[in-house]
Amino acid sequence: MKNSKSLFAWVAFLTLITLVLSSCGVTATPTPEPVLTLPAATPSPTATTIRIGGIAPLSAPGSVVSGMAMQYAMNLAVADINDKGGVLGVPLELIFADTQGVPERGTVVAERLINENKVVAIAGEYHSSVGLTVAEVAHKYGIPVLFAETWSDKITETGYPEVFRIAPVSSMSSRATLEWYKAIGVKHYVLIAEKTDYGTGQAERDKAVAKDLGLTIDEIFFVELKETDFSPVLDKIKAMNPPPDAVRVAWNGDYTLEKQIADSGIAPSEKTIGMASQIAKDPKFWESVPNGSYFVFSSVGVPPSLYNEVTTHVATEYEKIFKTAPPSYALEAYDSVMLLADAIQRAGTTDPRAIISALESADITLAQGRYYFQYTSKNPLPADGSVPNYMWHQWPDPAILFMQYYRPSQDWKDAAVIWPPVYQTHNMPYIPYGTQPQ
Repeated sequence: MKNSKSLFAWVAFLTLITLVLSSCGVTATPTPEPVLTLPAATPSPTATTIRIGGIAPLSAPGSVVSGMAMQYAMNLAVADINDKGGVLGVPLELIFADTQGVPERGTVVAERLINENKVVAIAGEYHSSVGLTVAEVAHKYGIPVLFAETWSDKITETGYPEVFRIAPVSSMSSRATLEWYKAIGVKHYVLIAEKTDYGTGQAERDKAVAKDLGLTIDEIFFVELKETDFSPVLDKIKAMNPPPDAVRVAWNGDYTLEKQIADSGIAPSEKTIGMASQIAKDPKFWESVPNGSYFVFSSVGVPPSLYNEVTTHVATEYEKIFKTAPPSYALEAYDSVMLLADAIQRAGTTDPRAIISALESADITLAQGRYYFQYTSKNPLPADGSVPNYMWHQWPDPAILFMQYYRPSQDWKDAAVIWPPVYQTHNMPYIPYGTQPQ
């Protein structure tokens, strides 16, 4: 890529400036000067750029670290696209909006992106509660939205033709987690979930799958996304007799909850497995949770050993700025922009209906793997209910792995892959507390 070092340093600088100066607004992210190799299909003669919207939390109470990673990855995708000639012969322009992780804010920025910024599609978002409100706006105006990291079943259960998703569904995560629990002998556990659509949805899915697999949920505790003191909940868990076999976290505020679980001696321990949220992959996890050894965490997406050419490229550029491997939501954010660009190019127009049709026929390999959508307008969900409604416009193949730290300050890439068996790195489905694998 031409001038790649200066290009990506410039993109990273814009990411940080956007966070500081635009925490509450919608900002246009300038794109690098493209190498204009005109494809066969072109937009209207008056078009100077093709605009898409990008959304993610860049300020509290949302997951700011996650939002920054997603914004950077989207900027990288735009830079890559424009370096190869843009879309339909013109540059792709990303108009980015900070949702703050607040549903009402999601409605406001989606309306603004569509009505004021005239985007032809929207990509991204981290919080499911925001995704649900954005989906309503997209449906209202007939604008396609491709969600990168929103897990709530309800996102695609609506059956809206405008809504697509490449993140896993909460039900997929629940079943994978509880099947692992059953395999290692967990019989009863506690769930601590955030008071959002993601958290409540995760709890409902856990209850359904636990019943199906013969597991018992001792207690489900709901906590606020902005909460900082979890001692009332943790005191109740400490008083349980017998103690739960596992404590499962479905809270994406930051690392405070995991820190307090570890510091209280509840988990990870000899009696109780500690299962952190997926943000435990962030290197800053260890700054907040120095007692985090033996925490298990989910990892959505392929491990570094299975990176393809696209993944390697994204990881190389991401690590230059963030000094760590890209998390799954960064890879998903990159891919969401690439998928939209591919759909617009194949559609040969920026007409939203044509883009939606092109997304339905997507078949492209990107950073997370081969993307396609199984259930679409041409292949509807079975009427007999044999396939869950959330599979509508849902990528069916996201990799859901379980990994475990077993040394303090361990890089997540060096953590053991313990489940599913096909990916195991240490031939163990769980590393007992205080032991070291071979």
